[in-house]
Formats: sequence, C-alpha cells, structure tokens
Amino acid sequence: MTNTHLFFNTAIGVQKPENIRNKNQSCPFCAREELTGIIDEEGPILLLKNKYPVLENAYQTVLVETDVCDEEFSRYSPGHLNRLLGFAIRHWMKMEESGEYRSVVFFKNHGPLSGGTIAHSHMQIVGLYDLDYHEKISEADFTGLHIQEQNDVHFNLSLRPKVGFYEFNIRMERGRPSATFASFIQTAVHYIMHAFPFKCSSYNLFFYSFEGDMICKVVPRFVTTPLFIGYHLPQVPNNLEWMAEDLRNRYFNESMEKEA
Repeated sequence: MTNTHLFFNTAIGVQKPENIRNKNQSCPFCAREELTGIIDEEGPILLLKNKYPVLENAYQTVLVETDVCDEEFSRYSPGHLNRLLGFAIRHWMKMEESGEYRSVVFFKNHGPLSGGTIAHSHMQIVGLYDLDYHEKISEADFTGLHIQEQNDVHFNLSLRPKVGFYEFNIRMERGRPSATFASFIQTAVHYIMHAFPFKCSSYNLFFYSFEGDMICKVVPRFVTTPLFIGYHLPQVPNNLEWMAEDLRNRYFNESMEKEA
C-alpha cells in the first residue's frame, strides 16, 4: 500500500524547545557555540541537522537565517535576502538532485499560528524517503490574479487557494535564483506583516519544484476554518480583485511609497 501520511515521533516531539509562545524559554539558535550537526555556513546563515527529527522516514535539516534573534524576513536587506535564498535554494536543489529522496520539501514557519515552535527566523529542508508531495499539487494551485511580472518572474494571488482565502504565488523557471524572485517573496511577506487589511502575525513560505519551474507560495495564517479541517473545503473570498489591486498600488505604483 502506498504511504499517504507522515508519521510523527511524539517521544521526540515532547523534547522540542518552544519559545514562540513561551518567551521565558531561551533561544537555542542564539547559543551558536552549542549548536551541533552543522552542515554548511555562510556568514550568519547556518544549515544544520535537526536536533529533534520528529518525522519518521525523513532527513530533517534546519536553516538558521540570521544571527539576530528578533530579525524578520520582511526587513532583511536586499543583500542578505539574496544571499539567504541563494544558499537555501542551492541546498534544497542539491538534496533534490541527489536521488536519495522521493521528494524534498522546503518551507518556513513564522508566528504562533504557523505551526512553528522557535521564534528565531529559520527555514526547514526535509528529504522524504517514501512520500512525493507532487502527488498533492496541481497547476490550479498556482494560477491566480496577476500582480506583477519582471525578469520572467510571475507574481499572482491564488484564485483556487489550497487551504483557503489568500495565497500569493511567485513563480520562475527552475535554475539559479534571481533577485526579482527574492524581492517578490519579500514583498508578499511585507504586505502580510505590515499592510494586510486583517491583523496577521503569522505566515508560511512553501517552495515547490513543479513543471520545470520553481514556485514559492506565501500564505498568511489564521485559525484554520472548520470547513477545511473537517471536509477539506477551501474557501475563496470575494475581494481577491481588490486585494491584488491594493498590493499593486502599495508596492509597484511608482507614485506611492512602500509602507514602513
């Protein structure tokens, strides 16, 4: 029988530190001299084996984005942003091309509703030995209302979101990451964190290799609707046209300044 689920090791899970809600708990990524299993590093960026590999039949790594604990993706300088995504995508693609895994997932959690446990900015690259995430995605997941296109990088707002409500897609041909790809991702995150019409302190980034392209889906996170939890029924809001236009005006209209 084909495996369809990830299996979570609860004995390891209860050992994981959590300071995303418990601010009194120390940050493990700040104690750099105590970190083990380092795979690669580039300045303040670290890739290491996950000390708490809760997923069975998977190879789990953690990518620490910065050595500043309260720094956040939407505020990174262009230099650090491009360096970070270049480093991350290089390791993601290396794992994909190794042939050791059925698929490799690359994602980021931020905020208390994102599914993360550590507040310090980080990403995860996980090689799955017996699951292929491509079986659960389709072209419809990445089609949407046009926001911006530059240097063959496409930025849109999903018409058929996977979970529901608002999902931003940034898509380019698979290969060397571009500054435009990184900038569009950061713009979507900045909109969610600082200009979104609803209060939103949590988001996810999900990266995909799909049909020869590289795609990042940027998802603001709220309490998940029971219609999706119980029946897998995503909801599409009726203000998508307005939101796409609002984002264009805030970030790509030369007559308007980017909000702080």
